[in-house]
Amino acid sequence: MADFIFNEADNAWADLLLTHGASELVDSAFLTTMAEGLAACGIRTARFEFEYLAQVRRGASRRPPPKMPILEEEFRVRIAAHVSSRPLFIGGKSMGGRVASLIADDMFSAGHIAGIVCLGYPFHPVGKPEKLRTAHLKDLSAPALICQGTRDPFGTTEDVAGYELSDQIEIEWLEDGDHGFKSRKRSGATHEQNMVQAIEATARFMNRQIS
Repeated sequence: MADFIFNEADNAWADLLLTHGASELVDSAFLTTMAEGLAACGIRTARFEFEYLAQVRRGASRRPPPKMPILEEEFRVRIAAHVSSRPLFIGGKSMGGRVASLIADDMFSAGHIAGIVCLGYPFHPVGKPEKLRTAHLKDLSAPALICQGTRDPFGTTEDVAGYELSDQIEIEWLEDGDHGFKSRKRSGATHEQNMVQAIEATARFMNRQIS
């Protein structure tokens, strides 16, 4: 497996173990912006890639992600490998956040994590709103934050309004944001504003869980 990419923080008060979406490398502009912004808030981030994408860096051809149980086990291994005395949160962009949510309750009940952060949750595949990925979210007991663009094709405000979700889940809506939190000019919102909002909401959420 590839090494962690750390963004250290002065006077860090929490750690966030963060990973990528299905086809997005962990040093993407999106995750780099999030990690740098969170570091400025006192959160030390550790980013990692699942093995199927780590192999791309070693020259392999791109291929689809493996089945969820494989990704879940890789995430568990990463949690075990992360050494810190600070409270640990886990999360990721899109698919990475989904994997974190699938292991969250076991990790939370065992005292390994303090909560999860999902950046653009894939509530359903694009164009297939009937194929929901929400069954495990109904009874989630781990504290969770989902930062979601209001027009995310994987789950808009209108879509999500009809879902049965645990009271432990908070949703931070980003104005006119798509799956990468980008907005259209006519909305009056900007991508930069949405990214700042997601960073600040994440820091507030994490702080509340350990205060």
